[in-house]
Order: sequence, then C-alpha cells, then structure tokens
Amino acid sequence: MTDSLSDAKALKSQTMAALGVLFASVCFGIVPYFSRNLTDQGLAPHAVAFYRYVIAAVILLPAFLSQLRAWRELVWGLCAGAAMGMGWIGYVTAVETIPASTVGVLYMTYPVFTVIIAWALFADTPSRRALFASSLIILAAVIAGNPSAVPSNQLSTLVFSLAAPLGFGFGICVLVHRLSRIPPLARIASISLGSVLALAGLVATSTSAEILPKDADTWILILGIAVVSALVPQLIYTVSSPIIGASRTAVIGSVELPTMFLISMFAFGETLTFSQLIACVLVIIAIVVTRSRVTRNVTTNIARNS
Repeated sequence: MTDSLSDAKALKSQTMAALGVLFASVCFGIVPYFSRNLTDQGLAPHAVAFYRYVIAAVILLPAFLSQLRAWRELVWGLCAGAAMGMGWIGYVTAVETIPASTVGVLYMTYPVFTVIIAWALFADTPSRRALFASSLIILAAVIAGNPSAVPSNQLSTLVFSLAAPLGFGFGICVLVHRLSRIPPLARIASISLGSVLALAGLVATSTSAEILPKDADTWILILGIAVVSALVPQLIYTVSSPIIGASRTAVIGSVELPTMFLISMFAFGETLTFSQLIACVLVIIAIVVTRSRVTRNVTTNIARNS
C-alpha cells in the first residue's frame, strides 16, 4: 500500500514537472511576439534585450550577493550573461524584418555552437550522436536561411542573428563547466546581471525615444517579455527539469520552435514555406536524437547541476 502511494506521488510529481517544462517552453517560444511588437513601438533592439533581463537581475540580486565568496564563478556567469545579452540584439534585430519562423530555426542552432565551444574551450569531446544532431541542425539552418528563402538584402541581418545562439552556446558551456558550485538562483542572477551590465552602456548612450516606453501598452509588453517569457518560465524550468531528467526535458522543450512558428502565422500573418517546415522537423529530430546532457535551454543546465 505504501509503495502504491509512493508510486502515485512520484507519477503526479513527474506529470506536474512535465507540464511545467511544457509551459515554460511555450513561454520561451512566444518571445518573438513581444520582441517585434516592442520594436514596432520604436524601442531599439538593445533596449528590448535590456528589458528582458533587467527584472530578473534586480529580483535575484540578493542571490548573487550571497555568493560573493565564489567570485570566480560569478565572473564566469557575468561574462556568459554579457555574451548572451549582446547576442540577443542580433535576434531582436532579425525578428523586426525577417519571418519569426526563419529566425527561430536559426536561433535553434545554439546546440551546434555549444558543441563547438565546449570542445574548443573546455576539452569536452562531443559524442557521435551530438555530431549527428549538429549536422541535422546545420542542414535545417541552410534550408531555412538559403538565398531562395530569404531576400539577399536581409542575409546580413540573418547572419547577425546567429550572435544569439552563439551567446547561448557559450552560456550553456559556462553553466555546465564553471557554475555548478553555486546555487541555481545565483546562476540565473549572474547571467541576468551580466546581460544588463553589458547592455547598460548602449542604453545609456541612446535617445529617450529608443529606450523609453511611449504608453501603458508598451509597458505591458515589457512586463511580458521580462516576466512571462523570461523570469517565470526560467524559475519553473529550474524546478521542473531535474524531476523529469534531461532527456524528457529536451524532448518536451522542443515545443519552443513550433510555438515560434504559430506566433509567426497567427500573430504576424506570415505564411510558412515548405523549407521552413522541413527545417523545423529536422531541428526537432536532432533534439530528440541527442537526449544528451547538452539540452535545449540554458535554464535546463542551471537546474540539472543543482
């Protein structure tokens, strides 16, 4: 009887955690909605990136300060956050003019950058499965971003958007190899604070029109991108992903890309092309195939190493 109750509790916990990861992944996938609407309101891409991270940085600052004795780890976290924050400018800039579905596929190339950076900087030799998955993701990126699918005058913007997955890849590597000795909330805090500090210079030298919301609707969008698509799903992810493990987290988390596609269609009225759909399928196959310790989102690694 005791074993049955224990099994039932474990099943309930697993189910709730899976739903938590699903919810968080959908929240991550709606980022393009807030991003494009904020730039349409006149905010500069670096301001949008700044607002996404600043609330988490402020709320979690006590967690950062509580770990000052681990200053080496915090410095690594700040550097990772700076790379992610600056890289996100490329993502926001691309979503302004390029279909969100295409930018989403390019964003999902971050596992490739993770493998390369982990190999080059931390001597973490990739498995054959990881290399195969990386090949599928590269193929997906080529299909989605080829000249026939993207106008030639937008190719440079599309290439610039790769700064986002590059920054995320570096962030994942730092989280896995350098931040495992500090608590999860301190890891999120150091990443968020690093992003804010890196973007602060650009914000400080911008005009008021580029960084200040014009009305209440813009403030609501800012709260959306900072809380709904960042802070809340990060915290849920941090709690949920260790319960179900990295493999299931990666598979369930792959819903982020289809969510971006739905946003592209229903929020922006974009028509999905056959090449974009093929690219989406390839990315999801790659994520399912890997099921390795390098998973779909930075917050997965934050949680896994807790």
